[in-house]
Amino acid sequence: MPKGPKREKRVDDTHYLGGARRGAVLKEEVWYEGVSVVKYSLAYINPSLCAVDNGRVLGYDNGHNYHHRHFMGQTEDVVFRNYEEIADRFRGEVYDLWRREDEDQ
Repeated sequence: MPKGPKREKRVDDTHYLGGARRGAVLKEEVWYEGVSVVKYSLAYINPSLCAVDNGRVLGYDNGHNYHHRHFMGQTEDVVFRNYEEIADRFRGEVYDLWRREDEDQ
């Protein structure tokens, strides 16, 4: 019996932030089977802003067999069309958060 494509992690990026966001982290992990994204996790972690959910301020993932968004300890379902759309949404929200953080300083 032929096997399907093997699952492989192709993106595993962790960026440690400095400056005003020293101690914060941006993470992106993406697993593929062939050309299809089968698992993903995006997270903005900043323990100085969020004391719950291991410091995760914002995140998107499809763990627990459903697509969802984390924000300051709360979780909500999201509609998944494709990974690129979710990743763009995450990046836009992170930049909006940073803009507001900078305005508050």
